Amino acid sequence: MRTPHIFLALPALSVAQQQFPLVDQVKGWFAKASDSITSVTNPVAAGAAKVADSRVQPLTVANYKDVLRPGAATASPGIEEWMVFVTGGNKTCYGQCARAETAFNEAVVLISASSSPPNLALLDCENEPVLCNAWVVGPPNVLHFLIPQPLADQSTPATTYRSIGFNRTTVTATQIAAIHLEEKYKDKAPYEGIFHPFDGQLAQTGLMIPVGYAIWGFSKIPSWAFMIFISFISRNMMSRRMQPPAPQQGGAPAGGQPAAS
Repeated sequence: MRTPHIFLALPALSVAQQQFPLVDQVKGWFAKASDSITSVTNPVAAGAAKVADSRVQPLTVANYKDVLRPGAATASPGIEEWMVFVTGGNKTCYGQCARAETAFNEAVVLISASSSPPNLALLDCENEPVLCNAWVVGPPNVLHFLIPQPLADQSTPATTYRSIGFNRTTVTATQIAAIHLEEKYKDKAPYEGIFHPFDGQLAQTGLMIPVGYAIWGFSKIPSWAFMIFISFISRNMMSRRMQPPAPQQGGAPAGGQPAAS
């Protein structure tokens, strides 16, 4: 039985997550120190954070299906808009997401003042690595959903999903707010692949979260262990190729006499 391609790709996905240059970590340490000082002396950022806390719902593996669904009382006209901010910490963002988090908090204030604000949620890859790996997203990022109401026959139309990334060192509140206020999400083509959170093949077959656990588990394995494994497989394949071919059956009989016709 052939192994599905998605499982063959899991080691590569996890190794890729480990190959961040050391300079990113060093920059993260300095960024975290400077941002912590700035946040103490910036009352605007502190006020925006309080507004975001009251408006933004946290997403987890346990609750995302219950949170990301249309509410009959609020959805109009039959489609509900969601913006999910993806952030991280020292391990998943190397301490460089503080600026993006401040920008998102300030964007929440701008978005909340619109006539039809979207629903807002937050996905912290530091605390929810399985869900981030299942959706194959990393910080800083904004996931934009247009979730339709179920039809009269209770069937569910497709959910429009976009993943919009930002530069962690230059992102601003206006850039994030423009996703909704100026409908900048339309500049990005919808994603309809296997990792779609609701309509992808993994989600439809119930394999999305198990695959997320698998990718997260592989990411915990040191890269040198993968190298040893790959080296072992390569040597095993080469040794099989170097073996002499097995003698064919039905050849000439013993004694060198030709077979009778």
